[in-house]
Amino acid sequence: MQIFCTAMFTLLLQLRRATVASAFQQPVMTSARNVGHRSSLILLAKEEGGGGRSSAAVADKDLLSKTSTDKQSNAKVALDTNPPKGTRDFYPPEMRLQSWLFNQWRQVAAAYGFSEYDAPVLESESLYTRKAGEEVTQQLYNFEDKGGRNVALRPEMTPSLARMVMAKKGGLPLPLKWYSIPQCWRYERMTRGRRREHYQWNMDIWGVDGIEAEAELLSAMVTFFKNVGLTSDDVGIKVNSRNVIGEVLTELGVPEEKFAATCVLVDKLEKVQLDAIQGELEGLGLERSMIEKLTDVLTNKSIESISAVLPDDSNAVQELTKLFELCEAYGIGDWVMFDASVVRGLAYYTGVVFEAFDRKGVLRAVAGGGRYDKLLETFGGEPTPAAGFGFGDAVIVELLKERNVLPSFEGSGYDSVVFALSEDLYAVAIQVASKLRAAGQSVDLILENKKPKWVFKHASRNEAKYCVIVADDEYQNGEVSVKDLSAGEQKAVKIDSLEKWAKEVSSTNN
Repeated sequence: MQIFCTAMFTLLLQLRRATVASAFQQPVMTSARNVGHRSSLILLAKEEGGGGRSSAAVADKDLLSKTSTDKQSNAKVALDTNPPKGTRDFYPPEMRLQSWLFNQWRQVAAAYGFSEYDAPVLESESLYTRKAGEEVTQQLYNFEDKGGRNVALRPEMTPSLARMVMAKKGGLPLPLKWYSIPQCWRYERMTRGRRREHYQWNMDIWGVDGIEAEAELLSAMVTFFKNVGLTSDDVGIKVNSRNVIGEVLTELGVPEEKFAATCVLVDKLEKVQLDAIQGELEGLGLERSMIEKLTDVLTNKSIESISAVLPDDSNAVQELTKLFELCEAYGIGDWVMFDASVVRGLAYYTGVVFEAFDRKGVLRAVAGGGRYDKLLETFGGEPTPAAGFGFGDAVIVELLKERNVLPSFEGSGYDSVVFALSEDLYAVAIQVASKLRAAGQSVDLILENKKPKWVFKHASRNEAKYCVIVADDEYQNGEVSVKDLSAGEQKAVKIDSLEKWAKEVSSTNN
């Protein structure tokens, strides 16, 4: 009987192992559905016998490797510590730099009376899939979400702004002056100052159809440059009007509905030779002789020279002349210049366009913008005058480094570092730190029992202004020692007077 039971147990065990093994050999793969750049792949594992519950063993395709006794199969795979290509990690020094830059942008926006807004980083893909050969359409991070909706990470902010304005159905009082600092995503070739994700300062004016809007935006841009230590010797702003090209194309007999597509292609001439896009231009009805005449016009660098090739009553010339007069009134005349080659690559621009550039030619375009009166109309809304600019974070930081005017952000910049010389006084150190924080100071309380040498080195490394020492002798007198780390001076301050002291040094430092 014992031999029979043993044999039956062995047989049942073998049958069970065979069942589990066969389950692993029966994955059923559904067909892959590919929509654009999106694909979904569903792996189903079925137990033999069809219906019933799936066992955890069958559902987990990695079970064999998890239960294997082979040490080599259980070896841990090293984590790739790099962020995805084209993206960045922001350690504390980089975050301090970003906070400083964003504050600079916000201060300028506030000075010019703009209000901040924001929108989701994930938008409907249809918001960006405009026609006319724009690169942005091919650079989308897009996919189908779990609800079957085609969505994309925003490559720019202006379409989101248009959607938000349309959502209010005329309920927003005009003129509208809004700004934002969104994170944008584009799968594009990376160069210095160009990444696949970046933050971008946007300022937009809606409801003003005059050139005054562009002049105000250009002035705000220059104000930022001045505030961060750049001059007109470092940065210039090229200005043109899409209407210049429009008037030339009209003379050449090109239909108005092809103007935007032509401008998008002409913008590529800065990167590629004419032969590379000649086929596309000819597809729009532009013969080579017409293209050559157009490119000749784009070489003009003064309003006077462009006036000679445009009609006497050219609206484009009148518009540009007034803009340069307003720039003189703002005191930014030495920053701006006319350049007929600037057309900007987005199809929705309709009038004046501008582009800030590095005068030394080391970096790509620093910022750009223009007028886009018909954007709302392309989404089914009413035509609304609008102008704005976008200003990326990566390229301006590179420019500030290049000119050696970027502040250091290595240290945390605490106001005070507080530490107790003995564990018995740690509770007192907490009270001291709390008083200073209540007075508005940023305070780093040393949480461990450290030697004074370590604390002073830590304070210096983080560029703290003061070191507040809680010691036995001073505490007996109701005091703490405060060392000014920049002056090297040390003095005693009553604990009850710490808040008063903190406010005094704050007003002195400011």
